[in-house]
Amino acid sequence: MACFFKLAWRTARTRTPLSSSVVRHIRCMSNVPENTVYSGPTSQSPTQRVTLSQLRQKHRNSQPITMVTAYDYPAAVHLDMAGIDICLVGDSASMVVHGHDTTLPITLDEMLVHCRAVARGAKRPLLVGDLPFGTYETSSNQAVDTAVRILKEGGMDAIKLEGGSPSRIFAAKAIVESGIAVMGHVGLTPQAISVLGGFRPQGRNVASAVKVVETALALQEAGCFSVVLECVPAPVAAAATAALQIPTLGIGAGPFCSGQVLVYHDLLGMLQHPHHAKVTPKFCKQYAHVGDVINKALVEYKEEVTNGSFPDAKHSPYKISEADANGFLNQLQRLGLDKAASAVSEAVEKPPTAKSVGEGNQTK
Repeated sequence: MACFFKLAWRTARTRTPLSSSVVRHIRCMSNVPENTVYSGPTSQSPTQRVTLSQLRQKHRNSQPITMVTAYDYPAAVHLDMAGIDICLVGDSASMVVHGHDTTLPITLDEMLVHCRAVARGAKRPLLVGDLPFGTYETSSNQAVDTAVRILKEGGMDAIKLEGGSPSRIFAAKAIVESGIAVMGHVGLTPQAISVLGGFRPQGRNVASAVKVVETALALQEAGCFSVVLECVPAPVAAAATAALQIPTLGIGAGPFCSGQVLVYHDLLGMLQHPHHAKVTPKFCKQYAHVGDVINKALVEYKEEVTNGSFPDAKHSPYKISEADANGFLNQLQRLGLDKAASAVSEAVEKPPTAKSVGEGNQTK
């Protein structure tokens, strides 16, 4: 940070431009402060990171906030291009990417790999990294250490943690006091399925509904900048949203939240296979059926390779001159590689076309 201030001072005093590599490094840092050293706050452009201040302004203006999960670079780029407000690197990667039945198995090191990939691709959304199960429950020190790693090593802007037990509230408060923004998560908390008895909606009776609201308020009191409400009835989410002064982000919680969040693969209809079918939540709207497109493309690829129509001349673009081909053939003959030399001769005389490649495969 000291180095950054020196560079900024040098630029301001001498008007000497920073090198392109330094500028690129600074621009790619996800947690660069929105205030510059001398000129104060600057106007937001589509190429700058969404900030907590902007989210608060949207909330004050009753503008819905959008959040989508991402676990890799390509997904992050898509979120960036779509103008999504918040990108959550969720521990749901355990199920969606790693094929586990719950979120519990994913490790901190695995989460950091996902975080770094997303940070390289998403330049505009606020980046939030989940604290995986087993990395923040023991003590506030453990929670802060894990949160620090998510920011320093993962390139995130904030962290999310689940639940509202006293220990989780205490952990959230400690992380906020260490200077890290925290997003809370109440209702169905997948990391607590052992206690909840599975992936079960919450807030469906009086006591449970009151607990959702009280837990959300406790997380707000601990300093959280927003709270995810997962799998609760719409009236319960409406009550929590009205009671809080911070935004709520609903997932399976109805339309009365400050914003919504969905899993990238779920909303795209990305995974069309039995494993994913059994964990796809009923509240998710599929805005596309990308999985069907992927499956069709893979089947078509397999068929074309099998029948010899791929690669054709168009997709065999690299050429060798006739003189070099003859020289190559002669060298192969000198090495005693007559079969290889014959293959060169045949390929020169019969360049790739859909028909010739197919005929070649049929004669083998």
